[in-house]
Amino acid sequence: MTTVSPARRREVIDALRRGAVPSAGLDLLAVGLDRFDAAVGYDLDNVAAGGSVFKAVRGEYGSGKTFFTRWIGERAKQANLAVAEVQISESETPLHKLETVYRRLTERLTTSTFPPSALRPIVDGWFYALEEDVLAAGQVAGDDADGLDRAVDKLLDHRLAMVSRSAPAFAAALRGYRAAAARGDAATADAVLAWLGGQPHVAAAARRAAGVRGDLDHFAALSFLQGLLAVLRDSGHPGLLLVLDEVETLQRVRSDARDKALNALRQLIDEVHSGRFPGLYLVITGTPAFYDGPQGVQRLAPLAQRLAVDFTTDPRFDNPRAVQIRLSGFTVESLVELGGRVRHLYADGSAAPERVSALVDDKYLAELARAVAGGLGGRVGVAPRLFLKKLVGEVLDRVDQFADFDPRRHYALTLAEAELTDVERNATSADEISLDF
Repeated sequence: MTTVSPARRREVIDALRRGAVPSAGLDLLAVGLDRFDAAVGYDLDNVAAGGSVFKAVRGEYGSGKTFFTRWIGERAKQANLAVAEVQISESETPLHKLETVYRRLTERLTTSTFPPSALRPIVDGWFYALEEDVLAAGQVAGDDADGLDRAVDKLLDHRLAMVSRSAPAFAAALRGYRAAAARGDAATADAVLAWLGGQPHVAAAARRAAGVRGDLDHFAALSFLQGLLAVLRDSGHPGLLLVLDEVETLQRVRSDARDKALNALRQLIDEVHSGRFPGLYLVITGTPAFYDGPQGVQRLAPLAQRLAVDFTTDPRFDNPRAVQIRLSGFTVESLVELGGRVRHLYADGSAAPERVSALVDDKYLAELARAVAGGLGGRVGVAPRLFLKKLVGEVLDRVDQFADFDPRRHYALTLAEAELTDVERNATSADEISLDF
């Protein structure tokens, strides 16, 4: 197994103990994703070279859609792309309001070096790059501050010329932010940057200082995304991975809002394929019911046509290059493989690695996997989160700390309702299930 630093190992193990998807180190747990590796690498290379990619991911609840997109996110950060994961929801982030989607994007924007929101360091890095380009061109002397400001403004207008045709306020806000920061007016600079990030209700005085009016609307949001991609590219990030997660929630909204959201999604796909967003890797996730059911994609024929892929064939021969890809979910065998990876990772940092490996062998992992799946109505695909949570927090931690602990004799699996997610709770009808094995 790949050598892992203690800090990285601890971060992964701590997240699994909490029942959460680790924020990093997902390559250590990527079971069954080898078939997507080459296609994802190709897409990332395409985006980094100025292309744009759209991909739809389908899978039942528990099939690993969030894990898969975050795995792509790690690969994207390794290629120096920026990443933003946005959860679509009826109340917080409705898809038919693209201005809200853009705002969530900027709030969750991250890079390999900056956590969310990375908007400020990206913008600051962009202005630094503009200044360096001006000085490198020999247009002005390094000690000519006024001349440098004028040259940077001119270069800014040139770099954002295409964006400014549809959204001149984007460039105006950037100039306003830089001017406020230069004169030490932190409050105005913060407010203008917030407006640039799509935040509503920014103080009128700050907007006047930057020469912009009103709040970002649905129609300007796509132009602002186009501008953000230009800023990213010039500040050293060749693209952006944007994940729209849980798009299937559209099925639960009012029919008029649903139709608007489906049309917005169709518009986004068309804009990506038209080349309007160089450097954008757009990924959506949803359940099969969303893609195939009457309240989802099939409700809008042009969208259904764009996402159509034949999944009646053997899953072994699914095309990972297709516009829509399928995650088959876990089996007991793949859970055992995943458990084995976690066991090895844990043992490498354990005070008793031999005891961990001996007591938590593959046979025990299979017993635990079947027990957890049995407690969830036999739905193995829903089991990974709880399986890993129990494995780390209830089994490996105890084996590591107590020399006389034997999981086969001293541990009986219990699934309490309070620790279950809605999907896991729906998989079982009992409030509390105690399973001995």
